[in-house]
Amino acid sequence: MPAPVSPRNFCVGLVQMAMTADLRDNTTRAGAKVAEAARLGADVVCLPELYRSPYFCQREDAALFDLAETVPGPSTEAMVAIARSSRVAVILPIFERRAAGLYHNTAVIIDSDGEVRGLYRKMHIPDDPAFYEKYYFTPGDLGFRAFDLKAGRIGTLICWDQWYPEGARLTALQGAAALFYPTAIGWHPHEKAQYGVAQRDAWKTIQRSHAIANGVYVAAVNRVGFEPGLPGQAGLEFWGTSFLCDPFGVVIAEASVDKEETLLGEIDLARLEDVRRNWPFLRDRRIDAYRGIEQRFLD
Repeated sequence: MPAPVSPRNFCVGLVQMAMTADLRDNTTRAGAKVAEAARLGADVVCLPELYRSPYFCQREDAALFDLAETVPGPSTEAMVAIARSSRVAVILPIFERRAAGLYHNTAVIIDSDGEVRGLYRKMHIPDDPAFYEKYYFTPGDLGFRAFDLKAGRIGTLICWDQWYPEGARLTALQGAAALFYPTAIGWHPHEKAQYGVAQRDAWKTIQRSHAIANGVYVAAVNRVGFEPGLPGQAGLEFWGTSFLCDPFGVVIAEASVDKEETLLGEIDLARLEDVRRNWPFLRDRRIDAYRGIEQRFLD
């Protein structure tokens, strides 16, 4: 009987990029960036949320449902080929057309052999000025999931999921060594001067807290650049700052706020083991005392 394969360290690539109105150009450039990350040593590469187009949720427009694609579809077919040829796993965030009138904000998990290992459908859907996602997306119905890739076991959530410790916890409890958050988040330009520093700091802090509380690596992968809205709208300035932090929240790689970049970082299982041994938060959880957490509010 062959000996079991021991888990190994693996390298992740975080692709921070700006989007144009040309869907084909975005797909081509993203594919080239994935292949380049693989050549530099990445085993798993993650793209930003809804990478194929500008962030269309700045407005409500039924014609924009035409941007959605099926699985398999144009994005998955293109990225499956790149994953197979480059021998790299890809976290591919798309606007999924599940059926007529039924759409999701989805991450397709493609392994390094080109096989699709599964889907994660965004669970928490925001509805804020210039982030009108409830108009477009049905909340996910697959739950929080971890996926076994040839490189290792990973989990993925999407953008607004970043603010919810329950999603990170439930994914980590399934054995994920790293949580990936493909993201499209930025400033309303008229708010940046007053609130910008605090907003970006809160975004970074909450994700570092997921790493610490769960003893996992966390990778946030954002888009970058200014994207205008309709005439009379201020548009959005995406703040980049993609980063990878370790299981104690130490940032080990971080991108700029305004440039396309690809970050590389190692998922070190010895580091994960060491942190969990010395800060045994999972051991000391009082699972007998958390009744009520499933309630909206305890009146």
